[in-house]
Amino acid sequence: MEQIKKRLELLREAMKNAGVSACIIPGTDPHASEYIADYWKERVWISGFTGSAGTAVVGLEKAGLWTDSRYFLQGAEQLADTGIDLMKLAQPETPDIISWLCAELKAGERVGVNAQMFSVNAYAAMKAELKAAGVELVSVDLLSQVWTDRPALPSDPFFVFDSQYAGKSVAEKLQSLRGQMKKEHAGVFVLSALDEIVWLFNIRGNDVSYNPVVISYALVTEDKATLFVAPEKVTPEATAFLQSEGVSVALYTDIYKALKAIPFSELVLLDGAKLNQSLFEAIPSGCGICNRLSPVNKMKSIKNAVEIEGYRRAMVEDGVALTRFYMWLEENVKTGKHTELSIDKQLCKFRSTGKNFMGESFGSIVGYGPHGAVVHYSATPESASTLKAENILLIDSGGQYLDGTTDITRTIALGTPTVQQKMDFTLVLKGNIALDTAIFPVNTRGSQIDILARKAMWDLGLNYGHGTGHGVGHFLNVHEGPQSIRAEENSVVLEPGMVMSNEPGLYRTDQYGVRTENMMVIVPAQTTEFGQFLKFETLTLCPIDQELIDLEIMTQTEIDWINKYHQKVYDKISPLLNEDERDWLSRKCAKLR
Repeated sequence: MEQIKKRLELLREAMKNAGVSACIIPGTDPHASEYIADYWKERVWISGFTGSAGTAVVGLEKAGLWTDSRYFLQGAEQLADTGIDLMKLAQPETPDIISWLCAELKAGERVGVNAQMFSVNAYAAMKAELKAAGVELVSVDLLSQVWTDRPALPSDPFFVFDSQYAGKSVAEKLQSLRGQMKKEHAGVFVLSALDEIVWLFNIRGNDVSYNPVVISYALVTEDKATLFVAPEKVTPEATAFLQSEGVSVALYTDIYKALKAIPFSELVLLDGAKLNQSLFEAIPSGCGICNRLSPVNKMKSIKNAVEIEGYRRAMVEDGVALTRFYMWLEENVKTGKHTELSIDKQLCKFRSTGKNFMGESFGSIVGYGPHGAVVHYSATPESASTLKAENILLIDSGGQYLDGTTDITRTIALGTPTVQQKMDFTLVLKGNIALDTAIFPVNTRGSQIDILARKAMWDLGLNYGHGTGHGVGHFLNVHEGPQSIRAEENSVVLEPGMVMSNEPGLYRTDQYGVRTENMMVIVPAQTTEFGQFLKFETLTLCPIDQELIDLEIMTQTEIDWINKYHQKVYDKISPLLNEDERDWLSRKCAKLR
C-alpha cells in the first residue's frame, strides 16, 4: 500500500508540472484490448487493482477507481489503505467519472489523458462533456514520466495459422473486406484491434496472456494491405506467407507515417470504438471519415463451416480433459491437501495432454465457498482456500486449441448441498436451459432474449450483475463481439454462425457462487409464413452436477433436456476414455427420470 501511495505522489507531482488537475488511467492499451501486455498495465501500476475492467482517476487530492459488480469485493480488498476510493459502477450512490470530475474541478481546470489509451469515440464524448462544464481535456502522457522501469514490449515471433483451421485464406478475407469498403465508398481502412488483425491475416502469436494475438496495426487500401509489426517478430516463413497472400510488412511505429501520408481526397473507414485517438489525430484533416463498426469485427464473428467443425473437435478434446479432471477431483478432495491454486494447476495439466492444446483461454476462476461469490475471483498464494468435503466449488475455465477456443463453468457439490444451494443451482440451470432452447426470429438482438436466462430468478427477487452471453473467438479471444446477450442494449443482431456463451449465475456474498456455462452456436431453426427463425446448438461437452439439482422445481421438459444433453456428452466423450473413466462418466450422465 505504501508503494501505491508513493506512485500517486509521483504522478501528482507530474500533474502539477503539466498544469493538469486530474488524470484518467484506463485498464487497456492502444489496441482497446481486454488482456494487455505488461508494458501497458498503467492502471494496475498506479492502483494495485488487477481486475480486467476498471478505470482509475487521480486528482491532486482525491482518487477513485471505477469498476463493475464483478469486482466489488476484489476492489475493496486491493484498494484498502491506498488512498484510492472504490467507485461501484451502476450503483445509485456512485457518480460516473465525468460527473465526479465536474463536481471536483473548477471551470478552467484541465484533465489529462494519454490519447493512445482512449478510443476516438470515448475521447470525443469525454471532451464534449467536460467542455460543457468548462473543463478542458488535454492529451498528455504522464505515466511514462513516472513509471520508469516498465517491462519491455513482447518480441516473440508470430506464426502462420493454417487455412485448414481458419477455413478461409487471407486473400479471400481481403476480397470480402474490400467489398465492404467499396459499399462505404472508403479507399482506406485502418485496424488497431489485435484480434481483428490476426484473424484477417491468418496469424497467431503469444504477445499477451491467453489471447493468441500479435501486437500490430494494419492498413488496407483497394490494392494494398500492410501489417505494421516489430521486425524481430517476423520470421522468413511468415514473410513469405504474407507476401503470397498480398500483404506487405512495415515497422510497428510506421503506422503514424502511413496515416499522415493518406491523400486528402480519400475517405478513411475506421471503427471509432476501437481506434485510439492518437492514431486518429495522425489522419490528415482533409480526409473524409467513415466511423463505423469494423467490418472485420462482424466478419470474424460469423464462423465458417470449417471453424464450427473445429469448435466441435475442440469441445471433445476439452471434454475428455474435464472428465479426467473432475474424476480426479472427486477422488482427491477428501485428502484436504488441495487448494484453489493446486487444482487449477491440475486442470491445466489435464488439458495440456490434448494434441491441439495451445494454452488456457483465460485465467481460471476457481472459487471455493465464499470465493465463488466473487464473480471474477483469482486465487493467490495468500488467498487460496483449502478444499474440504463440504460446501460447493465453482470453476470457470477454458482452453485454447488450434481447432477453437473453449469457455466453461461448472459448479459442483463437494459435500451434501443445502436446500438453498440446490434451489440456487437449479434456478441458474433453468435459466441456462431456457436460453439454450430458445427459438427466435432473424434480426433478434441479445437484449431481447436475455430475460430468458433470468426469469426463474426474477420471479423470486433474485438476479446477477453480469451479462449472460458473449461471443467467443476461434483460437482467438475468449471474449469477442460485436454480439452479446445482456440486459444492456446492443444493436448487433444475432446471426447464424455466431458462437456464444450461455452463463447465468447467482452469488451469495460470503457464502458461495453458482454459475453454469456452456458455449453455443447459432443455427437456422425453421422458416414459416412469419419468417425465418434461429436457435442455439450446444457445443460444450461436460456433465452438470446432478447432486445440486432440485427436481421438484424442474419441469419435465427441462429434465428431458438434461437427459438428452448428458447422453450427448457420454456418446461424444466415452469412446476416448478408459474403462474406469467411462464408468465414472456414465454415473455422472445417468438419466434423471
